Amino acid sequence: MSPGKSEAERIAAIEALVCRDVGRRTTELIAASRGGLQAAAEALAGATSVGLITGFFVPRDGVEAPETDGPVGTVLLAASLADCGLPVRIAVDSPCAGAVRAAIAAVGRPIAVDEVGVADAAGLRALTEAWRRDGVSHAVAIERCGRSADGRPRNMRGVDVSPWTAPLDDLFLGGPWTRLAVGDGGNEIGMGKLPAGLIATTVPNGESIACVTACDHLVVAGVSNWGAYGLMATLAVVRSDWAAAIAPFLTAERDLAVTRATVEQAGAVDGVTARREPTVDGFGADVHGPLVDALGRLAQGPAVQGASKVL
Repeated sequence: MSPGKSEAERIAAIEALVCRDVGRRTTELIAASRGGLQAAAEALAGATSVGLITGFFVPRDGVEAPETDGPVGTVLLAASLADCGLPVRIAVDSPCAGAVRAAIAAVGRPIAVDEVGVADAAGLRALTEAWRRDGVSHAVAIERCGRSADGRPRNMRGVDVSPWTAPLDDLFLGGPWTRLAVGDGGNEIGMGKLPAGLIATTVPNGESIACVTACDHLVVAGVSNWGAYGLMATLAVVRSDWAAAIAPFLTAERDLAVTRATVEQAGAVDGVTARREPTVDGFGADVHGPLVDALGRLAQGPAVQGASKVL
């Protein structure tokens, strides 16, 4: 195979691993955003400073806690970018800030956290100006609940979660940066890029939960953490000079360690089961681990064989 074809096959295999429906009836959303992973990675490959946004709060069944999906993938992506030499920072609202800080402590990198109160409009404006002043070139939202058509953020059950959710859509849209987004259900920042009405007609509760905040490049993943890892793996392909820096963060061991840290130190829960355990969207290490390791192999070389074992 020629080097060009090898890279194309690796990227296609990465997309096949992370962009697949795991039971949310998102097949059509994934189809509509096909190619978004490569486009997002190619855009991020030209970044000079990156601001990331994450945090999805779970108020359900007597539980009030941040979920494990989002902070884990966001922090691992941020850490890999930092080791590639890019300035990085993560914006999160107060209800989910503990999970982000626990994840950062687990990766051992001094990543700045921009914490905003749920109702702190002045603080959000000041943060937006700080991102502009500091030259953020790319904003990346990962598993961040965004506003629906009536302006309220809703979880997959259609519940209004605005009491626990700052309008970080305003930060995402508030500067001249290139906007990348990763989501897995239709209610996350960035999903407004999809064709109008698609989420409403395909996803349960889609009409009420569909996020209207758009982006430049959208990744619809099976699990949002997977989308972050897919970005890391694809970046390693399109920027081979970054591959060695990314590799240590793209392993099953890292994924599980950071997930455990968010649970044990910040009380994070699985967003599907609402249980305080080191699982993400109902899947444990037996599912996430082989997938992350397969992505790591694809990131490091042209040998695509073996990746299909986790499909």
